[in-house]
Amino acid sequence: MAVEPNTSERSGVPEWIAPMLASPGSPDLTVGPQWIYEAKLDGYRAAMRIAANGATALTSRNGNDLTTEFSALCGVLAAGLEGREAVLDGEIVVYDTDGRVDFDALQERRGRYRKHAKRHPGDPFEDPVEVRYLAFDLLRLGADVLVRKPYEHRRALLEQLPMPDPYQASVVTAFPHEKLAADRVTPQALLDRVSAAGFEGLMAKHRSGLYFPDQRSEVWLKHPTTHVQSVLVCGWRQGKGRFAGMLGGLLLGAQDPTTGDLLYIGDVGTGFSDAARHDMHARLVPLARARHPFAAEPPRDQVRGAQWVDPVVIGEVRYRRFTSGEPRLRHASWRGIRDDITVADAVLPRSHSSPAPPRAPASAPRAPEPVVGERITVRVGTRHLSLSNLDKVLYPTAGFTKAEVIDYYTRIAPVLLPHLAGRPITMIRFPDGVGGQQFFAKNAPFGAPSWLPTVRLPHRSSRTEGEDTIDYPLIEDLPALVWAANLAALELHVPQWTVGPGPVRRPPDRLLFDLDPGDGATIVECARVAERLHEILTADGLTPVAKTSGSKGLQIYAGIITADPAQPSAYAKALAQQLARETPERVVAKMAKSLRVDRVFIDWSQNNPAKTTIAPYSLRGREHPTVSTPISWEEVRACRRARDLVFTAADVLNRVEEQRDYFADLARTRAPLPRR
Repeated sequence: MAVEPNTSERSGVPEWIAPMLASPGSPDLTVGPQWIYEAKLDGYRAAMRIAANGATALTSRNGNDLTTEFSALCGVLAAGLEGREAVLDGEIVVYDTDGRVDFDALQERRGRYRKHAKRHPGDPFEDPVEVRYLAFDLLRLGADVLVRKPYEHRRALLEQLPMPDPYQASVVTAFPHEKLAADRVTPQALLDRVSAAGFEGLMAKHRSGLYFPDQRSEVWLKHPTTHVQSVLVCGWRQGKGRFAGMLGGLLLGAQDPTTGDLLYIGDVGTGFSDAARHDMHARLVPLARARHPFAAEPPRDQVRGAQWVDPVVIGEVRYRRFTSGEPRLRHASWRGIRDDITVADAVLPRSHSSPAPPRAPASAPRAPEPVVGERITVRVGTRHLSLSNLDKVLYPTAGFTKAEVIDYYTRIAPVLLPHLAGRPITMIRFPDGVGGQQFFAKNAPFGAPSWLPTVRLPHRSSRTEGEDTIDYPLIEDLPALVWAANLAALELHVPQWTVGPGPVRRPPDRLLFDLDPGDGATIVECARVAERLHEILTADGLTPVAKTSGSKGLQIYAGIITADPAQPSAYAKALAQQLARETPERVVAKMAKSLRVDRVFIDWSQNNPAKTTIAPYSLRGREHPTVSTPISWEEVRACRRARDLVFTAADVLNRVEEQRDYFADLARTRAPLPRR
């Protein structure tokens, strides 16, 4: 988490609380008596931190100090607080002459501030465009930190705060569901009204929702009327015609939220003023690089004439549609640079080319799940667990419910749990089922049972400055596994190492080759590559074990002994490159998708200690409830059709009754990892 220590120490303002982020709402507007609605604002998200003496600090959503830039807002609430400290969450906005929020005017004001700060560092900034702070949450009042209070409680306290000058600071109007019903106004009609008034859409906030700093929560859902996307500027083109000699357009990228890969998502050439084109050109020239920064080769015809840059400038575009097959923004228009967000915010949007299925309110990584449907209490071992929404369909195509997910994990536990023991767990949760929003959950969520073991490990992220920590759950018994399944954690991912007392991260004990078929190839081609890997690994004194990924590919493991965390990656890379040289028509060792056509990519990078891989016997969040399944080498050699190595939950439960656990060989056959 980014921090702002200097401001806090200098003025005595309360500590910054990193903002909670909203999750995208489904195309069908979220409705029900448990929801309160607010207009979605179009400005700069900012925390207003006020000391007992009235000193004020403004902090952006990524921890940057905005106090000097918006000094006119400092002290506007001090008189009403009567000596109490406070931390408010809200938005800094500018209104136009028609009383509409005007983001473009705010951006232009920021441009003037940057020039002022460069020419007159340290001098006060005065601008004719007035700004206003619109508060929508109260996170601290006096000595009370309120983040663990329900939203409805925080909102009531916020509305009681005096607003001495409502033209400079005020509270965003809230529309509880019962008030709309009393006025015979539907939430959809409210959305239409706020859209006509120039707002971006509606926010739906759960009455009982807690505030989860620095996390994206589903107790807040955003329903925009227009789509806005954070992007990374990855290149630019020279202008033509009237724009000759200026920047013509930008080539954009965003990160795949599942893999972290930077992908090309199209370009934008409209929405710039001439001044903005000149300013952007000046900003990009020093960032020049020889090659594109994307994980896969972008289409040549779409990037012809591009001048590539390091992807560090974050911007924002409006767009009409996003297509996920070939990830592209359609009809994009530039909105401006966003210094108040981080690179981690520029992730692929959900596809808008077809509506997603309606969804019920779900929970966030640290949030207790809002109650939808019946709850029951069951005894699992020596623990009592509260299970909910057991009839909720998590695999719509197969009609596979949460109850069936829990049943599968309960019955597979004897062979699954030994492969999870001692390994920090990363869950991929599907609260609305496959096809709905999914998210990675590394931290043990708020509300996790006190008996659940966790391990605190250091973690470095692009969203933090320096080193942070994560409290990973450890799933080592049946109650913990059932608890995870009840969270709709369909996928369980683990690293290739375990933790010991301390906690101490032990050296890797598994070597992994992830065989991923490119376009035109299938798991059949992976099986042929796996046979060659088997020969080499066996010759090197290792005992390879195979399992399906549960998706399209195969994964080959070997139990190893090494004291060097970097050695598995080095060994795997050398071996992958060897196979790519021996059979270039069959194997590729480089990640670019354009090189994988009709070939198998050997992903050796999965041995990086920072990466995790799907656990054996884990379900996958695919169309059907397929499972990452350990298989015999006889099955690998016999594979001639892709469907030969596809196993569903029912298939795997039958297999473990009839066959041994092939993955158990890893622990019994560990051998020193040779160097290549």
